[in-house]
Amino acid sequence: MIVEQLALVDFRNYAVADVALAAGPNVFVGRNGQGKTNLVEAVAYLATLGSHRVSSDAPMVRDGADAAIVRARLAHGERRVLLELQLNRSGSNKARANGANVRTAELPRYAQVVLFAPEDLQIVRGDPSARRRFADALLTQRSPRLAGVLADYDRVLKQRTALLKSARARGIRGDALSTLDVWDDKLVTLGTEVIQARLALAADLASPVADAYAAIAGADHEPRLDWALSVRGGDPEEDEADAADAAGPGGIADQFRAALAARRAAELERGLTLVGPHRDDLVLRVRGLPVKGYASHGESWSVALALRLASAELLRAESRLGDPVLILDDVFAELDAGRRSRLAELVSGYEQVIVTSAVEEDVPDGLRARIVRVEAGRILDGADA
Repeated sequence: MIVEQLALVDFRNYAVADVALAAGPNVFVGRNGQGKTNLVEAVAYLATLGSHRVSSDAPMVRDGADAAIVRARLAHGERRVLLELQLNRSGSNKARANGANVRTAELPRYAQVVLFAPEDLQIVRGDPSARRRFADALLTQRSPRLAGVLADYDRVLKQRTALLKSARARGIRGDALSTLDVWDDKLVTLGTEVIQARLALAADLASPVADAYAAIAGADHEPRLDWALSVRGGDPEEDEADAADAAGPGGIADQFRAALAARRAAELERGLTLVGPHRDDLVLRVRGLPVKGYASHGESWSVALALRLASAELLRAESRLGDPVLILDDVFAELDAGRRSRLAELVSGYEQVIVTSAVEEDVPDGLRARIVRVEAGRILDGADA
């Protein structure tokens, strides 16, 4: 897949922007704060329906505007698709594909993007929510249908938790809250599907993560990733996460129900849902030790890069759209010379790579085929630059 043209209206610091992109490497160069990352954020949103920088859409709408527009012409071989997205400051967003109205949830069917940014260091060093977001975003790119499952789970979770908080306020304890059983059934049905999809994803990522890590780090530190599941006991959100190797008696659904029954008193006491995929953690290890708390800075960067490159390899192998677009947002400034050159070599074979950098010389020569300069929300052509 290739992004041939990107146009923005009232997006971030761009009143209007229009930029042509080419196959192969493209580099956006400009000082910090000029709008380079805003461009790649818009591209990635079409594929992930979210930003890698903020949790809501409102900050992406330019100050003083009610909505932002993102238009992108994509090439899938000989086929062209024009995607249009309207991000509203309030209310639902709107989307079109080739001029026809579509649900915004349909956009990832046309666009696949893997974005790596300095914020991704939080995947390996941050709290469990960062690792869950990484996994769920990749799941929805591989299978867009799962976006609906995740949304339904989140809705049921909020309603069940609201019921627990209400019961806590009224002093209800034990089995007196019979209506909780109905929400338990829905939580188990949806949550089991999420857990099973995440476990399958971890298994599929194992080999490409190991290969990518060795290529980037120049060493084999035996990276591993396993899910620590709250349905198998413990609470990864509150305890030091330790992946459970033994599945325990019964399948995931049975374990889920048993864990809910065991934690019901504690849930009523605290007014929280303490069991389910929203409490799980993806445990990352190198050299047999958890990355969080034990890995060096270089190892942490290598794991984060390996996760993104492995994601791209999975999408590349499974997609009918061709290669995903690879975006490296201000990454090379954070890497030593060895990792820079190895990363450039690894990504050079993709159909399209988009790089942002404050310093052109930070980008390896092999990726500097096309340079686009950015200044204060303006795209500069050769004459302007």
